[in-house]
Amino acid sequence: MKDLPPPGPLLNQEGEQVTAAKSPLLDKEGVGGGPTMSGDKGGFEGSHIHNKSAIKDRRKALRNNATPAEKKLWSILQHSNLKGYKFRRQHSVGYYILDFYCPSERLAIELDGDSHFTDDAITYDKERTAFLNALNIRVIRFLNSDVFDNLEEVCNQILTELNTYHPKRTTPPSGHPS
Repeated sequence: MKDLPPPGPLLNQEGEQVTAAKSPLLDKEGVGGGPTMSGDKGGFEGSHIHNKSAIKDRRKALRNNATPAEKKLWSILQHSNLKGYKFRRQHSVGYYILDFYCPSERLAIELDGDSHFTDDAITYDKERTAFLNALNIRVIRFLNSDVFDNLEEVCNQILTELNTYHPKRTTPPSGHPS
């Protein structure tokens, strides 16, 4: 189920494709967390961009049909096992579904299998990353093979990214050294 083709482009209420360059989700400084986060519709149906109910069934199906690499990484990320950081799996932002997301640090983790190496998938991933970056969400990617062959290094890279200064950072999770 994970290797389904990507969903269509993100559209606003007028049916226009939304790209990072013209996202209604940005505040006046061009950083995510603008009007839509506080309840203003910002051009999207509904008042929230996280975990939209319209794609709840797709998120659930992806969780129930996780790839072996996702299952292995989730065994480390779940229950705040990675230095106290809380992660969600198959979390959506807009109509994009992220493999893993740390809300306190606005960090998305994506695992890439063979389906990510077609020209269309590469273009889709670039647009998706640009959209998320425009919302001040960082994205890091790993190959599925990295998770199987060097899980410790994957975790170290995730921790390095989590400990990198980020302008929208909230306080560290409890039990995590500052």
